[in-house]
Amino acid sequence: MQNKPLNVDDYILGFSPEVQNILKQIRKTIKTAAPKAEEVISYGMPAYRQNGILVYFAAFKNHIGLYATPSGHSAFAKALSKYKQGKGSVQFPLDEAMPLNLISRIVKFRLKENNSKKVK
Repeated sequence: MQNKPLNVDDYILGFSPEVQNILKQIRKTIKTAAPKAEEVISYGMPAYRQNGILVYFAAFKNHIGLYATPSGHSAFAKALSKYKQGKGSVQFPLDEAMPLNLISRIVKFRLKENNSKKVK
């Protein structure tokens, strides 16, 4: 991975073609779930925000990290239980199929959560 990507395209291009394909799938999944979300680089990784941050994702040697804040992870604790986790993060192994449907559900949950905060 190169230093300080300027945008998500730049970030994705910093990885092998195999990982680029996975990152593109995740990006498309997020953008489909939250089409009005702004795509930015934050903390050196792709982030999506709409009324606040929805999710971040990042590629590592053996996994993709998804960061949906603690609430996004606790709401899907059962579905995420098979993956290695930290507070507000989950690791999806690169040698397994990406759970794109689950990622979509998490993004939609975070979008609803952020939108409800805006209304209040």
